[in-house]
Amino acid sequence: MPLSLLALAAGAFGIGTTEFIIMGLLTQVSTDLGIGIPTAGTLISGYAVGVAVGAPVLTLLTRSWPRKRLLLALMLIFIAGNAAAALAPSYGWLMAARVLTSLTHGTFFGVGAVVATGLVAADKRASAIALMFSGLTLATLLGVPAGAWIGQHFGWRASFAAVALVGTLAYAILALFVPRDRQRPEPAPLSQELAVLGRPQVWMGLGITVFGFAGLFALYTYIEPLLRQVTGMSDNLVAVTLLLFGAGLAAGNLLGGRMADRGVMQALLLTVSGLMVALAVGHWAFARPAVAMAYTIVLGTVAFATVAPMQIRVLQQAGPAGATLASSLNIAAFNLGNALGAWAGGLALSGLGLLSVGWAGAGLTAVGLLLALWSGRKPAAAAGQQEQCA
Repeated sequence: MPLSLLALAAGAFGIGTTEFIIMGLLTQVSTDLGIGIPTAGTLISGYAVGVAVGAPVLTLLTRSWPRKRLLLALMLIFIAGNAAAALAPSYGWLMAARVLTSLTHGTFFGVGAVVATGLVAADKRASAIALMFSGLTLATLLGVPAGAWIGQHFGWRASFAAVALVGTLAYAILALFVPRDRQRPEPAPLSQELAVLGRPQVWMGLGITVFGFAGLFALYTYIEPLLRQVTGMSDNLVAVTLLLFGAGLAAGNLLGGRMADRGVMQALLLTVSGLMVALAVGHWAFARPAVAMAYTIVLGTVAFATVAPMQIRVLQQAGPAGATLASSLNIAAFNLGNALGAWAGGLALSGLGLLSVGWAGAGLTAVGLLLALWSGRKPAAAAGQQEQCA
């Protein structure tokens, strides 16, 4: 695996940290800004909606840009957004800063995934995407617990300031190690790139991502209140549990990449099924600290095992001309799932209490599983396209 993949993972680490860090700070933010926890949870939904809008729009507007220049420009916006969040005097300001930061997310991961697959042999593309996304899992393994610790000792604003610093370091690493695309061919005509929107299997793949991944965020959005209010954990034990969740994500990400290299559709069905089952048993997993900590490792593993199969499935069906747009759209789909899950979990929390969020998540992921089963029975994209893209 080329060193430049690790540079892409560094950028993914910064962006992943800012996406997930708010989950370890919900109680602090809600108290400081005078808002309820469900309202603070909308800061996650707002970020996700910003990704969903920004991914296709920025991808099309910047389609002729050299990819390295684009990645660096996105990282500058990321730094500015986190600096603004650190200075936020109100909920509205913080939401605006989160949305600004989110606009970079989808295009960075979409373009980064295409760059990653172009750096390795065809039979290693899922693993290359998994390696780039390992920055995202490392963000949950180290970035989110570190952000929670900084927030506990220095306030939640200091956490966002630290993320801005992480973004500055990621910018320097990307500038040094990501190769310039000197031999990059001219982009396909816009009509060819947009033709991907007419492929039913692409839309089905996006639907699998939205609903399949939404289930995780119905529960994980409210993981900090669950651990505090239901399990009765202390601040330090919450941070350790978030660290364990991140370890599960890292393991699941690599597992999903290896499974998808051997068979994308089989990997997709197995991982989405596993996530649905894990969410369904979440109702009983928070009674005791030891059980809750073991459960978060399992949940993280099965959740991020879905990422590489979902991303590769959409790229398979898109074809070379539509790969960048389809890749960005699937990143948007992940974040629409985040928004949907956070919203559905909030509804369940308000109506039935904290322990109901796991059942809400299992229901959402079940929809994703049904779509995956349906997609597997439908005619696939042309074999030539799959060979070039898979």
